[in-house]
Amino acid sequence: MSFLRRRKATKAEENNSEDPQLDTASKNDDVVDNKKQKLIQKHESEESSRRRRSSSRRWTCVDSCCWFIGCICSIWWFLLFMYNAMPASFPQYVTEAITGPLPDPPGVKLRKEGLTAQHPVVFVPGIVTGGLELWEGHQCAEGLFRRRLWGGTFGELYRRPLCWVEHMSLDNETGLDSPGIRVRPVSGLVAADYFAPGYFVWAVLIANLARIGYEEKTMYMAAYDWRLSFQNTEVRDQSLSRIKSNVELMVATNGGKKVVVIPHSMGVIYFLHFMKWVEAPAPMGGGGGSNWCAKHIKAVMNIGAPFLGVPKAVSGLFSIEAKDVAVARAFAPGVLDKDVFGLQTLQHMMRMTRTWDSTMSMIPKGGDTIWGGLDWSPEGYFNCSAKKLKNNDTNTADHNGKGGLGSTKRVNYGRIISFGKDVAEIHSSKIEMVDFRGAFKGSNLINATKCDVWTEYHEMGIEGVKAIADYKVYTAGSILDLLHYVAPKMMARGDAHFSYGIADNLDDPKYQHYKYWSNPLETKLPNAPDMEIYSMYGVGVPTERAYVYKLTPPSECYIPFQIDTSAEGGSEDSCLKGGVFSVDGDETVPVLSSGFMCAKGWRGKTRFNPSGIHTYIREYNHAPPANLLEGRGTQSGAHVDIMGNFALIEDIIRVAAGATGEDLGGDRVYSDIFKWSENINLQL
Repeated sequence: MSFLRRRKATKAEENNSEDPQLDTASKNDDVVDNKKQKLIQKHESEESSRRRRSSSRRWTCVDSCCWFIGCICSIWWFLLFMYNAMPASFPQYVTEAITGPLPDPPGVKLRKEGLTAQHPVVFVPGIVTGGLELWEGHQCAEGLFRRRLWGGTFGELYRRPLCWVEHMSLDNETGLDSPGIRVRPVSGLVAADYFAPGYFVWAVLIANLARIGYEEKTMYMAAYDWRLSFQNTEVRDQSLSRIKSNVELMVATNGGKKVVVIPHSMGVIYFLHFMKWVEAPAPMGGGGGSNWCAKHIKAVMNIGAPFLGVPKAVSGLFSIEAKDVAVARAFAPGVLDKDVFGLQTLQHMMRMTRTWDSTMSMIPKGGDTIWGGLDWSPEGYFNCSAKKLKNNDTNTADHNGKGGLGSTKRVNYGRIISFGKDVAEIHSSKIEMVDFRGAFKGSNLINATKCDVWTEYHEMGIEGVKAIADYKVYTAGSILDLLHYVAPKMMARGDAHFSYGIADNLDDPKYQHYKYWSNPLETKLPNAPDMEIYSMYGVGVPTERAYVYKLTPPSECYIPFQIDTSAEGGSEDSCLKGGVFSVDGDETVPVLSSGFMCAKGWRGKTRFNPSGIHTYIREYNHAPPANLLEGRGTQSGAHVDIMGNFALIEDIIRVAAGATGEDLGGDRVYSDIFKWSENINLQL
């Protein structure tokens, strides 16, 4: 347009001198062109503004996700910057400003009282808390030599999950290493001080012991491969022999002072196995003689002890579920149950964990005598909404075992598995049970040929699944038959290493076999009358005790049973929530399992405790942290968090420094463990 105007202007100038009328016409044309140009520019401006307004109004899901991720990342980096920039004492300053002055850590407090290191201490970690590292693997594990596969950051689980599952699994026939794979326990205190970065297990206890003078030469972490059966840890790694040698060395180099042993969780029954092994003659045992424990052990301070097993182990072996997994499975069944993105998460986890023979050591022991039958349980009436005590003050506990939770409604805790909420609640006389033992298993499950993850459920068939559901209810006495039916290969290995009954005659030579050594109801304590045994555990936390199940709708490569999360008790204070009946405990181990042996089975001279070893119960009532700055709290009674409980740590340090159970004040009980123990009719 401007080019045309210049041409017109040039012509007009040329003709200007010739014709005045042409000059006037040219000016009129310029005015028209200017008006057109302004109109075009105005239109383009309005169109551009309209597009901008239209664009600003569009907000897609992608925009929302990007905005959310950006905000989270920005907040994370800001908090990380503040954490590194602020003084180390700032979190403590803020916490004290909110809650008041913090108490001294137990180690500092007891050092001020003049306590010093006396007896060497031995830590025995439990299941899953000890680190495992790779020493030999397949091609997919290239570059992972001596890298942690379990514990630490779990980086390889995220980068190559199927390779990780392959290397963490054991041989399904032998229960030992798969060909071409060697995964071994990490050694030293670092084996189980932290489970993952920032998540302590033994670290707080170790740090407090160090404050009164302990160091690595007076502390020993008895690391072992917690996946193996207890006797196989000796067969493959000589772990039991290493514990024996290290204990003997620590006693010899510390002026003959006996050790204080501190097992946690499954480490409790592992060390119970050790005490029988070390005194048994070779080659089955360690050949230490009948007085080895009396000569080398001052006290065994068991933390979160599953002496009689845990119902949670049943749900784990049956359907690879616990309460939290059941909720996730119900919320997003396509993610966990089916072959979404090739994951088949639950199937891989079931295949892997069913090769870990140690999990079978946690199956409930003692049958219906201990855990209850179809219409009774030791806990009887139980109030799941009873108000909890708020501290660990000894004076608030009832030493007679009658200061526990209240009683309102009877719960059929003896029915560990019930198919349907109504079955869990009605009287047994109204339940029609069709025996599943020996039932025909039939053809394979629907579309099982498309599964690339083998589980023993694939060999059960639809008829076998129906037979399990038709039996309707399972107690501790029938749970073993159930597991033999659904997982015969796994239980065949388990039968060679573990037993779950009650001995009629402990002098029977058959009980000299190692399969009985981890069951306190089928073995005797050592002949060590000066030794002390403590059971130290948390209370006041809802703990899984029984389950309501349902059949899973048939689909590709599925696990046919699952916890019925829709089963609710109907009131806020009900013990049934999300298909799980809860009872008092530490979130993992019910009080009955942790406390019965020290409350009754071993109390005084009994056939299980012929030398009369002194036993003490020390309960720690759960109190959650007051705020986020307290982390996992200093008064927690939860199964792992209790390892940072100041009251528990103080008890341990006092005993390690020379105190006895009587010096601590004897029993400290908040629950009804003594009353429940009296409800159990066991020959002593």
